[in-house]
Amino acid sequence: MIERMKFGILVAGGPAPGINSVIGAATIRAALEGFEVLGIRDGFEWVMQGDVEHVSPLTIEAVSRIHFRGGSHLGISRANPTVDPALLEATITSLLRLDISHLITIGGDDTALSAMRLQEHGAGRIAVVHVPKTIDDDLDLPAGVDTFGYQTARHFGVDIVKNIMVDAATTSRWYFVVTMGRTAGHLALGIGKAAGATLTLIPEEFGSGKIPLRTLVDTLVGAILKRVAHGRRDGVAVIAEGVVMNIDPQDLREVDDVGRDTYGNVKISEVNLGEILKRAVQQRLREFGIKNAIVAKNIGYELRCADPIPYDMEYARDLGTCAAQFLLEGGAGVMISMPQGSFAPIPFADMLDPATGRMRVRRVDLLAARYRIARRYMIRLRRDDFDDPHELARIAAIAGVSLEEFRHQFAYLVETEPPPLRLRA
Repeated sequence: MIERMKFGILVAGGPAPGINSVIGAATIRAALEGFEVLGIRDGFEWVMQGDVEHVSPLTIEAVSRIHFRGGSHLGISRANPTVDPALLEATITSLLRLDISHLITIGGDDTALSAMRLQEHGAGRIAVVHVPKTIDDDLDLPAGVDTFGYQTARHFGVDIVKNIMVDAATTSRWYFVVTMGRTAGHLALGIGKAAGATLTLIPEEFGSGKIPLRTLVDTLVGAILKRVAHGRRDGVAVIAEGVVMNIDPQDLREVDDVGRDTYGNVKISEVNLGEILKRAVQQRLREFGIKNAIVAKNIGYELRCADPIPYDMEYARDLGTCAAQFLLEGGAGVMISMPQGSFAPIPFADMLDPATGRMRVRRVDLLAARYRIARRYMIRLRRDDFDDPHELARIAAIAGVSLEEFRHQFAYLVETEPPPLRLRA
């Protein structure tokens, strides 16, 4: 029986707009019911070491206006207590020393896994619920339900890409804009589609196996050649950083040299994907006698600590309220979800992928109308280009090669193209 009467709130993983909305709403809900609330600073970093000094009392007065701001009122870290049962026990012991009986964790898939392991390891000593947060939108929530922070990140990402598109047209150059998105391309696709970028590349379209770097390069080169054939020397490609994980390591030895975080994930931020693609694309274009100005730009850090837009402010406050209320009513061991504005807790066990032992990841569905509409508006080589000899002749002429040679070099790109969208009444 849980008898202690303090709530704890911690934030782990990477930042996302709306964190403070969750903290504020959960604190207010718990405090109104007479609970003391402690903010645990820097995620699991200190408590898993037995250090209970890095905490801050949270009061209604202190948090009532923090929902307007980005970042995290409690700091953040990627410290991982699941790597060792001793760290899990130390975390539980630290929380009990602080008289915390109810814990709200805020984070992505890795933090959700930590929350689940804490709930299991605590064996009734601590009640834990998790609030899903990530601008990648890749937690396996019900269909149509975003993780908080995604819509704000997309909103500001579109603003950035919109301005870059004007610069590209003005200066007749290409931009390769690399966005966050380790395993799923929701953010890149959301930004690229809304802004009307020339094309968007996401991990899902390259499958689960390894591909040659040449495949990515030829996809971009094909788009550039097609764009020139239609009288434009400019363009913007939005590229999810996670495509780097699809590239054959033999073609991308830089990945072998970067570090990994405490959850074993490659630190993609240390791989300069935009510059790698820029150099490779320019080299490939030179084979066709074409020089093109290309600028590589990463966006992500500009997005994840932005002040939340009203949608995420409201949504995250709802999530924080429901997290606290669920604990107040004796619940535990769930991820908080709100499909169509209604509370729907998801048991931790239902989120776990038995094949990997980690939380399931939601990926872009390449057969869904949302993706196929986006794909149709992209300027890139398509199957019907190779079916139309007049169109193919225009593009091949820009490359300075015969139709047969162009088909030989680039036709493989459309072999995995999704079927066209067909709507029936």
